[in-house]
Amino acid sequence: MTDIHCHLIYDVDDGCRDIKESVLLLKKMKSVGFNNVIITPHYIENSEYDSENAEKLEKLENIKATLKKNNIDINVFLGNEIFISENIVNNVKDGKIYPLNNSKYLLIEFPFHNEILNIEDFLYEIKINGYIPIIAHPERYDAFKHDYSIVKKFKEEGILFQSNYSSILGYYGKHAKKLMKKMLKDGYIEYLGTDLHRKEKTFVIDNFKKIEKKIKKITGKKIYAEIMKNCDNLVE
Repeated sequence: MTDIHCHLIYDVDDGCRDIKESVLLLKKMKSVGFNNVIITPHYIENSEYDSENAEKLEKLENIKATLKKNNIDINVFLGNEIFISENIVNNVKDGKIYPLNNSKYLLIEFPFHNEILNIEDFLYEIKINGYIPIIAHPERYDAFKHDYSIVKKFKEEGILFQSNYSSILGYYGKHAKKLMKKMLKDGYIEYLGTDLHRKEKTFVIDNFKKIEKKIKKITGKKIYAEIMKNCDNLVE
C-alpha cells in the first residue's frame, strides 16, 4: 500500500519538526499497512515553503538511513504538494519542484476558500508540457462544494483527483465528507492520501481500519483495490 500525500520530511514546511518525529510517524504508517510513502512537502512560490529540492533530498536520505538503523521496513520517496501558479512548469524544469517520485505526475493544491483566476489555463499549461495534474483533497475546496459542475468539467478534461482518507469520517467537516462521498460514488477519485503532518494529528492512522471499511462500503472492494493500485503504480 502506498501513500502519495504527506508532510513527513522534517523542518521544511508545517509537517514534522525533526527526524525523530518523521521516523515515528513512518513507523505508525507501517503498522497500518503502508509499505511505500511519497512525502510531499508544500511548495508555495515566494513563501517560507519553497525549500530547494537539494535540501529535501538530503533530509530524505537521512530519514532512509534512520529507518534502516531502526529496522523499519518502509520505502520513502520525494514529491511536492504544489500550490497552483502560472510558473509550475518552469519551476519543475528548473528543479525547484519535484514531481511525485520524479514521475510526470504533479500533486496540485488550490486555495481552500478563494477563487483563483485562470486556473484552467494553468492546468492546460501543465498538461501540454507532458505533466499530469492530480488535484489534492478536492473535497476541501469551497468552489467544488458550491458547484459540482467544476469537478465534472475537470474530470472530463482528464484531471485526476486525490482525496484525503480522513475526510470520509468528517475530519474536515460535513461538507467535505459529503463531497468526497459523492465523488467516490461517481468514480471520480483515482488516488487517496493521508495528508499526515505531525504526531499530534494522527487521526487518519488511529482510525485507518474504520476509514478503509467506510470507503470500501461506498466504492466496493474492486474499485477500492483499483485506487490502491493507482497509488502503487507511482512507485513501481
